[in-house]
Amino acid sequence: MSPRLVLDAEAVTALGDASSEGFDQVRAALTAADRLGRDVVVTCVTLAELYRGRNRSQIVDSMLSRESGVELRDTDQSFARLVGGVLVAAGARSDLLADAHAVAAAVETGGGVVLTSDVDDLERLAAAYPNIQISKI
Repeated sequence: MSPRLVLDAEAVTALGDASSEGFDQVRAALTAADRLGRDVVVTCVTLAELYRGRNRSQIVDSMLSRESGVELRDTDQSFARLVGGVLVAAGARSDLLADAHAVAAAVETGGGVVLTSDVDDLERLAAAYPNIQISKI
């Protein structure tokens, strides 16, 4: 498996709004991932973070239908075990559960980049995995 580009909640939100500050950066990252043949992933837990009311949900759903190359990663038992391992390795608690899903989505393929505006928490979670890069939007 090749390294992934993983979008956390802030990256998904930016991609859903062309006028947002991070839109161009996320769009450029998707273009680069496509050019390099890399998967682009959003975890279903990230979607749960974002589905908060009709307007926000419509923005997320519109982005997902427009961005056909974005894959969704469900949480099955093996992935849940990996997410738990990310939390344990960082000495983190469950309040970082959604962020741990984003890091785990990159870890499971042996590496990748996670786009976020929450660099501190994600760098903490990814610290045990030198093949994971956290990129600020």
